[in-house]
Amino acid sequence: MMNDQAYMDAALDLAKAVQGQTSPNPPVGAVIVQNGAIVGFGAHMKAGEAHAEVHAIAMAGEKAHGATIYVTLEPCSHFGKTPPCADAIIKSGIGRVVIAAMDKNPKVAGKGVERLQQANITVESGVGKKAADELYRPFFHFTETKTPYVTVKSATSLDGKTATVTGESKWITGEEARLDVHQYRNANDAILVGVNTVLADDPKLTVRLPNGGRNPLRIILDTHLRIPPEANVVTDGEAETWIFTGNNVLSEKLDLFTNNPEVTILQLENNYIDIDQVLGYLGENRIMTLFVEGGAAINGSFLMAKAVNQLVTYMAPKLIGGESAPTSFAGLGIASIDDAINLSMKSVEMLGNDLKIISIPKEVK
Repeated sequence: MMNDQAYMDAALDLAKAVQGQTSPNPPVGAVIVQNGAIVGFGAHMKAGEAHAEVHAIAMAGEKAHGATIYVTLEPCSHFGKTPPCADAIIKSGIGRVVIAAMDKNPKVAGKGVERLQQANITVESGVGKKAADELYRPFFHFTETKTPYVTVKSATSLDGKTATVTGESKWITGEEARLDVHQYRNANDAILVGVNTVLADDPKLTVRLPNGGRNPLRIILDTHLRIPPEANVVTDGEAETWIFTGNNVLSEKLDLFTNNPEVTILQLENNYIDIDQVLGYLGENRIMTLFVEGGAAINGSFLMAKAVNQLVTYMAPKLIGGESAPTSFAGLGIASIDDAINLSMKSVEMLGNDLKIISIPKEVK
């Protein structure tokens, strides 16, 4: 007979399978067990649709009565776009609820458990908590700060260069690493680059995976609106594009984009791009996760704003050298070692011939 942890692992696998497609809701998985057998399971597929518990209960039917449900996040207790999951659990006759992580959303936090306990349902929490907390790191960040969880990606040679002295950068890393980047694009709500990346590479910033994928919202930081009206991110219609500019852009430039329904120009309050303002606007518009795939200047701006929640670094076994060859982070930089952002390495793995390192700040903003 499987134990609580094994059943919760199955629920977590269901949640991970839908990661990136439920935003701004969290990905949730649920498994119902009766007499040692799984009789129902489900995942929350998309914001506004039925939650994981509802799918699992519908599958279990009458077998849910007296059963145990394993759910990766505390069941909701409020009416939103869907009815409360706690009420559905109570109505089903489930006798025991096992929860991996408690919800930090003030509308839910502790209230779902309280409602279940008031209905004399046994509730246990913390099974699989470490894995669940990792899964819900972006959701908890968004809930607490009202800004997106920011992942900054860089691909470098072993000596930290992102291109040669002539600007050549294709390709430093191998195919496996580049495919992994598309997994991140697929899992994030939005992807962000600076206008220099658009001018240099004319990228599409879309998802190209063997089995397809979901294109993220494309965000371009362009202080003076230098982006060409014929750029791929403007004309291809494959995803929506938001362009942030300063407040001194001439109306003639703005007019070049007024008849394009896929492009939105967003002028900020100042004549420069303020990262905090950008993140605040994205949060207000329910962008929960942001993948920053820009160059050194953009990365440096996020570093100085202390707006890096996760760093994904791909390192290729190449040496490029050159004092003027670009590195991952530019800008003014941090003056004192004492002020440097200290990182904890979450994982280190090989992707083909390249090294992939995932790090998070020890004190996440």
